[in-house]
Amino acid sequence: MAKMPREPDSLSYHRAKCPEDRFLNKRTEWLQGPFRFLIIIIFFSYLKHTSAHPQCLDYQPPFKPPYHLEFCRHYEKFGCCDQKADNSIAMRYWDIMDLIGDEAYAVCADLVKDIMCQECSPYAAHLFDAEDPYTPVRHLPGLCFAYCSEFHIKCHSVVKYLTNSQTLLEMCEKDRSHFCNLINLPDQDYCYPNVLGNNDLYSNLGKVVEDTKGCLQLCLTEVANGLRNPVLMVHSGDDTHRMFVAEQIGFVWVYLKDGSRLEQPFLDISGEVLTTQWLGDERGFLGLAFHPKYRNNGRFFIYYSILINGKLEKIRISEMKVSAHDMNVADPHSERVLLEIEEPAANHNGGQLLFGLDGYLYIFTGDGGKAGDPFGKFGNSQNRSALLGKVLRIDVDGSSIDGKPYKIPPDNPFLGEPNAKPEVYAYGVRNMWRCSVDRGDPLTDYGRGRIFCGDVGQNRYEEVDVIVKGGNYGWRAKEGFECFDMKLCQNSSLDDILPIFAYGHHVGKSVTGGYVYRGCESPNLNGLYIFGDFMSGRLMALEEDKKSGIWKEKNVCMGDTKTCSFPGLINHHHKFIISFAEDEAGELYFLATSYPSAMSPFGTLYKFMDPSRRAPPGKCKYKPLPVKVRGKKVPFTPRELTVLDISETPTRSPLEKILLPTKPPGTRQPTRAKPTTSGPKKKIPAKTTTAKLSQEKLKKTTQANEKQINTSTKTLKKVPPNKKSLLQTKKDKQAGKSSLNPKLPIKSAPKKKKTKPLKPTKPKDVTKPKVWLQKTQKTKKEVKKPVKNKPKVTVSKKNQDNRKKTKNITFTKKKKLFK
Repeated sequence: MAKMPREPDSLSYHRAKCPEDRFLNKRTEWLQGPFRFLIIIIFFSYLKHTSAHPQCLDYQPPFKPPYHLEFCRHYEKFGCCDQKADNSIAMRYWDIMDLIGDEAYAVCADLVKDIMCQECSPYAAHLFDAEDPYTPVRHLPGLCFAYCSEFHIKCHSVVKYLTNSQTLLEMCEKDRSHFCNLINLPDQDYCYPNVLGNNDLYSNLGKVVEDTKGCLQLCLTEVANGLRNPVLMVHSGDDTHRMFVAEQIGFVWVYLKDGSRLEQPFLDISGEVLTTQWLGDERGFLGLAFHPKYRNNGRFFIYYSILINGKLEKIRISEMKVSAHDMNVADPHSERVLLEIEEPAANHNGGQLLFGLDGYLYIFTGDGGKAGDPFGKFGNSQNRSALLGKVLRIDVDGSSIDGKPYKIPPDNPFLGEPNAKPEVYAYGVRNMWRCSVDRGDPLTDYGRGRIFCGDVGQNRYEEVDVIVKGGNYGWRAKEGFECFDMKLCQNSSLDDILPIFAYGHHVGKSVTGGYVYRGCESPNLNGLYIFGDFMSGRLMALEEDKKSGIWKEKNVCMGDTKTCSFPGLINHHHKFIISFAEDEAGELYFLATSYPSAMSPFGTLYKFMDPSRRAPPGKCKYKPLPVKVRGKKVPFTPRELTVLDISETPTRSPLEKILLPTKPPGTRQPTRAKPTTSGPKKKIPAKTTTAKLSQEKLKKTTQANEKQINTSTKTLKKVPPNKKSLLQTKKDKQAGKSSLNPKLPIKSAPKKKKTKPLKPTKPKDVTKPKVWLQKTQKTKKEVKKPVKNKPKVTVSKKNQDNRKKTKNITFTKKKKLFK
């Protein structure tokens, strides 16, 4: 991506690089020839491949503000500011406007507003050179040279209120050309205001990025690794937001919200599970589902392969309970077998368990294996008296009269038919691998309760189905949309339900069913059914046309380097996609491995992320219930290399705000003094004076220290306004040093009294934070002042004329803008 020129941190650095004003001319004389055009071509060719991407100053994608923006209205449809950030910028803006005078206000108001509002631009990170979280951030956004020159001619006196960079301040006073070169961008398409007219950047802004073939570009984060053929991930639905990841070998692990894994497994039945080291063996631990009321009853259900007497293979569905002493461990002695079904072959074992919205347990079995469902006259799938090749539905909250440890739901479609098992809910399936329940649209509930399944094909087609009660899904008469058994296919009584989508084996040879995305973090993905193929490693998506009910294919690709250039993101994954998953918040994951053997520890859990748009800040926050951990936790250590090829932890702190100059005394005092509510008066930190804050801290110290600090505070109050500083202390100014203390945390910076200074000096004991911007909070009310009109002052004209003599001094509280 294009890198903006770095602004030096000190004047000495600039002088070392530029010993005289003719530095650039002397060093670039060699460009005045045939090399000049060659360098220009190479430079712009580089920029073409390293252009910017939408990103905010907190290293995240832009978003659609949930509410109207009163100040930076240009970015209210899509950008990097919510209402809180917008109000904060407006407050800082009016603080500056109160200082510059009526004449400068008339000329500079619009220019200053435009510059300050670039923090809300969807390309803010590029404008401030913050796309890489490991490099310094600009003090001012990248301004095009012509715009900067106009701003400098009209408003160079305002620059000292926008930055504390001594280099920029001195260049601003000495040389307009050098000043504008420092804050310009190398690519003129991205500097402000040219970036607003760039159709390539704004035409599809906020939509999922697509490549030239229309493939949706998504990115991933690595969540867990070192898993032995992870076959599923589910949540317990108990508001703890734990994730339970099962390995084919028979282990279930607990992952906490902080990314760590508990050292002790939740469940270990590896001694009972039938599986081998064969590549692609379909037997093993295959299914897990938590009861809808697990939080209260601690019940969950498992599906796995077993071997009886060394010869007979079966699949077993059992109920188990969590330990009464540890919420993260299952009770190994609580297993109660619900159902066992004999498997005539080693493949096509099905394995999905899930609870529908009706509270019943759905069990998805395979057709028994081999090829072409050769069992019986019509095969197992079309035989409703067999339990293989079916979708079964049972009620686990009771037992039947005939001794079965479950009940049959009264509305099961084939209940009472002599030639059908009462457990059968749907039939004609081959080997459904991974099914899911649609949560429904977050706003309208559209689609809620639908069950989607991927059904693995035989020789030609893979398909995706929506399960309905009593449905016949065609196998072995049909495979996908085509006939497989011509005799059965031509039977008029077949009455099969066609898949919503099918693809040929030139695309993939083993479908892995997925989920309809209904999460919060990636709004653009809402309603997309995302799934994949085990053999080809291809990710795919389906989008429904709600009017016609037709599902249209949308391929999913991994985003390129530019698209996924966010901290912690990767754009690659293992080939063999085993399963998809959904956490308790509705975010989407998938599990894949590089070597599909039950014993190989190469499985990884990935989470999807849309780099083009995120949810507004704070919208997706939730508070998980506490998890009592008795054993040790294993911290997560990523193995995949991120797109940025560096550590996920930034080496510098996030962007903060410059310490702004104080306002003249009396400005908006009545507004600040009045409480915001009619209820009992409470101390509001944002409106507490420095003296009061100091007194609260002094209560914890000795009486001797109290006297010393109170004495120094009184001394500070007696300093005449014309001796105070806005940018430097007197000693620092003589020494040629900035009054900034880079090691001082923002919260420990002393407060200043508000006054109208005559000279750019400030009290000796006032220091500045280590970074360049600082917001000043005046009131929690929204600022709705017109740009071209001077804000109204609530004090009398007499008080305004005597502002230098007034003793009614107000205070401001410093606060981070970005959290």
